Amino acid sequence: MSAKLKQLEDILRPVVEGLGFEYWGIEYRSQGHHSKLRVFIEDVENGISIEDCEKVSRQISGVMDVEDPIQSEYTLEVSSPGMDRPLFRLEHYEAFAGQQVQIRLRMAFEGRRKFNGLIKGVENDDVVVIVDDHEYLLPFDSIERAHIVPVFE
Repeated sequence: MSAKLKQLEDILRPVVEGLGFEYWGIEYRSQGHHSKLRVFIEDVENGISIEDCEKVSRQISGVMDVEDPIQSEYTLEVSSPGMDRPLFRLEHYEAFAGQQVQIRLRMAFEGRRKFNGLIKGVENDDVVVIVDDHEYLLPFDSIERAHIVPVFE
């Protein structure tokens, strides 16, 4: 996790949790005037409504105005992780063992950066993924982005 993401998480996690929601994770894309801060919130028992997102967005906006960790213009989005939820922490991979996942690495591992397969679990700081009957131990720190691939039957 970059220093900027860590700073943002340290500011935003208490806000989200203080409102009674689970802090799922954040994405921050710095692109000049088109920068985007996306905050994912979860409520396993009740789900997430538009009103929940609005409530959290208002609180986050107030805190961000005071803390000012992003000096440039940005768009704030608050949403549920959804069915194709992004995975941010090792605990997420453990919780979704047995699910299909799409992973993109920062740098190539065994000649590839993209892995589409089944999450087997976590071993130490590695995510275990099965792709085409081959088991890969992907270092968690090398994962740039990952999300669940919903399967509809």
